[in-house]
Amino acid sequence: MTALATHLAAFLREHLPRERNVSPHTVTTYANCFALLVRFAANHLKRRPTDLTIEDFDPALIMAFLDHSEEARKNSPRTRNARLAAIRAFFRYVEYRVPACLDLALRVRAVPTKRTDTTLIDYLTRDEITALLDAPDPQSRLGTRDRAMLHLAYAGGLRVAELLSLQMQDFPERSLATVHIIGKGRRERILPLWRETQASLRAWLAVRPQCQAMEIFLNAHGEPMTRDGFAFRLAKHVATAAKKQPSLLRKRVTPHVLRHSCAMHTLAATGDIRKVALWLGHASIQSTEAYLRADPEEKLQILAAHGSPLVKPGRFRPPADPLIMMLNDVRKRASPRGRSAPGIQSP
Repeated sequence: MTALATHLAAFLREHLPRERNVSPHTVTTYANCFALLVRFAANHLKRRPTDLTIEDFDPALIMAFLDHSEEARKNSPRTRNARLAAIRAFFRYVEYRVPACLDLALRVRAVPTKRTDTTLIDYLTRDEITALLDAPDPQSRLGTRDRAMLHLAYAGGLRVAELLSLQMQDFPERSLATVHIIGKGRRERILPLWRETQASLRAWLAVRPQCQAMEIFLNAHGEPMTRDGFAFRLAKHVATAAKKQPSLLRKRVTPHVLRHSCAMHTLAATGDIRKVALWLGHASIQSTEAYLRADPEEKLQILAAHGSPLVKPGRFRPPADPLIMMLNDVRKRASPRGRSAPGIQSP
């Protein structure tokens, strides 16, 4: 049996940050996944977490954990697939470090992902964004900080991790005209900032408390702002903005919705999906196509470009070929509720 603790610690502390050069956010996400998995396995197998072995984590246990994450923890299928991706990455590492577990690693990596629906993205209109940006109180220190965070998150279309990891060195030559972003997959981009965004940032930096933390945005205790902290402050300001824009009450506004809103407004202004992908730092334009599906203006342009087709009514001619008739008969019998399926035309 192979102890799990030693190899899992090496995977998280050495392999991911040093050999794979992944971001600290990715390491934290993987660590959270394995914390849940180890607790589940310890309860399931009635052992202490330190006594678990790699061989304990067979496909059956992995599937039970994934089902538990959906049913008991109410995680979405996307979160389930993200957990599975972390587990697969660890067993890919195990393949080369522990040859005795090669067969197990291959079987775990063969566990299938769960198909998910491709839903439309959520975003805010310009009036809703304006109400949200005006919600923080500029007369208070926390309101000044929140105003700067919201402005920067929306104007730059930043992910939460990109926003909260910003430091003064990310603004070239100490100027606030542009910001240097290290995004997902270590992809770098430089974004110009609006004057309103620069003004909100200067206001926050003027009252930001002096401390050893390098991050620009701090919580009330002078420590770096967390994802949960930002989400909490956002929810508070959404409730305030809803007094001016009641439509916000019908929407689920998360930090990532600010990024989606930036993308949708950029697409409406430029009409070029490539510029949206460049602004958001997408590796592939396929990731940006989701905004085309959510934009009704694009559909209206397609509708206006094509008139209603003038198709003359025709008459159906039943196929005379015996094989085609047999196939149509099978299709008719197999169709739900006995409805006739479309006929197959003979060649």
